[in-house]
Amino acid sequence: MGTATGSKRRTVAVFGAYGHTGRFVVAELRARGFHPVAVGRDAGKLRAFAAAEPGPALDARTASVDDAASLDRALAGADAVINCAGPFAVTAAPVIEAALRAGIPYVDVAAEIEANVDTFAHFTERARAAGALIVPAMAFYGGLGDLLVTAAMGDWTAADEAHIAYGLSGWHPTAGTREAGAVSRERRDGRRVRYANGGLEYRDDAAPGLKWSFPEPMGTRAVIGEFSMADIVTVPSHLSVPDVTTYMTVEAAGELADPETPAPTASDERGRSEQTFLVDAVVRSGGVERRAVARGQDIYAVSAPLAVEAVDRVLTGRTRAKGVVSAGAAFDAADFLRALSAHLTVELVG
Repeated sequence: MGTATGSKRRTVAVFGAYGHTGRFVVAELRARGFHPVAVGRDAGKLRAFAAAEPGPALDARTASVDDAASLDRALAGADAVINCAGPFAVTAAPVIEAALRAGIPYVDVAAEIEANVDTFAHFTERARAAGALIVPAMAFYGGLGDLLVTAAMGDWTAADEAHIAYGLSGWHPTAGTREAGAVSRERRDGRRVRYANGGLEYRDDAAPGLKWSFPEPMGTRAVIGEFSMADIVTVPSHLSVPDVTTYMTVEAAGELADPETPAPTASDERGRSEQTFLVDAVVRSGGVERRAVARGQDIYAVSAPLAVEAVDRVLTGRTRAKGVVSAGAAFDAADFLRALSAHLTVELVG
């Protein structure tokens, strides 16, 4: 079992610690007084990362998803694990299994729709029976959108439709994003996916080109409709909304699709890129509309405070459910978003 959660040095294993998002997670854990354990499969990269990290020596442990014993050693003494290593179609299940063996909560930053579907399908009953907590997609895609929709719903128990529009200034994808995207496309046989009529639908037609009226100063922009992200898994996992649609600004989608688009580069002392984002979540019921809007910088960097805040709340007993649960089901959405005020500006309308 993990160490006592009331201890001053709360220990969190970070699988994929030397990856792009993993580095932000390790830094955020340290900034909030946690004791991170860096875990990864490449011993050389792991040593180099640990040696380059400022501050006290970083505990580093080599582990691979095809070696269960190595995962057990990596999680020994940890209070929780955050999985930052994609593609999650490969890593999620083995790391969840290790977390269940260790008796500790599991959080990941998976944006892969099918991997998140698998997590809910394969582990919900087992985790609930064990009294365990598994929170997939606790990141910019999947987690933030779910929190915004849940907060916008307020006292509504159901809605007719939910829309989440992503207004990115641009999108320089990481190597991990590209690899995960390739895995998803292969699993879908090249089809696209949407959530409509109460379920996932796989389609061969082109996604629609639309206009979305973002709050100012962004204003009306061209978007790709049904540009589905992990929100189409997380939102309907706990909210009664038969149609959940996500949108992406055309420019950002084009950069993601272009194999020549470079990876993100640091532009400030925290390592964040210059990328800015506006996430516009709208829920509608019986002709009434409610909205939640989030603004911030760097979609990868902001995944770190999302995941670490989740772990903090889990370890301090501030959760609403057990089993496999999304952000909106696990936590008080409005309160969670307020806690991220150093990283996000959030506005609720209606």
